[in-house]
Amino acid sequence: MARTVWDSTVGKKTVMAVSGLIMLLYLVVHMLGNLKIFFGAGEFNHYAHWLRTVGEPFMHYEWTLWAVRVVLVLAVVAHAVSAYRLSRRDIKARPAKYVHKKARASYATRTMRWGGIILALFIVWHLLDLTTGTVHSGGFESGKPYQNVVDTFSTWYGNTIYIVAMLAVGLHIRHGFWSAAQTLGAGSRTRDRALKTTANALALLLTAGFLAVPVGVMTGVVS
Repeated sequence: MARTVWDSTVGKKTVMAVSGLIMLLYLVVHMLGNLKIFFGAGEFNHYAHWLRTVGEPFMHYEWTLWAVRVVLVLAVVAHAVSAYRLSRRDIKARPAKYVHKKARASYATRTMRWGGIILALFIVWHLLDLTTGTVHSGGFESGKPYQNVVDTFSTWYGNTIYIVAMLAVGLHIRHGFWSAAQTLGAGSRTRDRALKTTANALALLLTAGFLAVPVGVMTGVVS
């Protein structure tokens, strides 16, 4: 039964919608946590340490954090695979390009695929920069995320990569949230306007919230 559902277009769209909403929830929480950087190094570093001790003593050190990571990895893989399969199915169903040259879809819709690739590459860079410190500039300090964030956004390329990725996040959310709502049956004539407004608001707030950190470092508010 699971295979039958997965093989269908509706099944793949449902997997894509649910996995997308899981990642959206994570982004909201992650953005709120990032904004703690404006309360100083002590507050931000303490928050980062708390993430590793959530659930203690029932959960061992970092167990909860690793559980969240596993769920996120599964969501990312499910989202990417379903998006790829749907894309291939769309190409097979329409091997020839449309005659009409005028774009009928929104900019966000047309760039969803490229946006997904940009975000996938960004995630790899982000983890190597601020989690493992492999590509970090200025000397990675374990247990001191505040200092590491300031180091990253004190470089032009760190800011460029992050800003481009966050703009891609905004476009992805703007279209993805509304699309997920339609797939899961939440859309209707009376609710479509509210859903689109919510999608736009989420995209704007998350983009602004994430961009606030590099802007704060560049302007010296965070130093």
